[in-house]
Amino acid sequence: MNFKSVLFLVAGASAFVASTAFAGDFGTADEAKAMLTKAAAAVKADKAKALAEFTKGEGGFKDRDLYPFCGGPDGLFTAHPTLAGKSLKDLKDKTGKPLGEEIYATAKEGQVGEVAYMWPRPGQTDPVQKVSFVTKVGDQTCAVGYYK
Repeated sequence: MNFKSVLFLVAGASAFVASTAFAGDFGTADEAKAMLTKAAAAVKADKAKALAEFTKGEGGFKDRDLYPFCGGPDGLFTAHPTLAGKSLKDLKDKTGKPLGEEIYATAKEGQVGEVAYMWPRPGQTDPVQKVSFVTKVGDQTCAVGYYK
């Protein structure tokens, strides 16, 4: 085997390892849906405690880039790591899509819907495809999103 062949194999193996590690850095659709199910149960059990845990990322409600967020009947975030108290209903994605309105329109009690939009990954500025699973729990509209 010549030097170029060895270099090619090492580069290919390195790229594979890097891409595999990168994939594990972000939550999956199944993990997002499971977190939403857990979050909905927590809101039903003790709404105030659940919303506080979601905002703080405690109680198992923060996993890499996955976290639940909720909005109240007034359209304001009741739980979010950085947007609590701001308007969820008026939120638009990075292309101008009325994301908040769609989340409220899609959320139904006892059902899980999906809303797709463009949003930057944490710590980045370029928007990428994100999908949030949404549901309604009492007077709360809650969601967990994952990046595609």
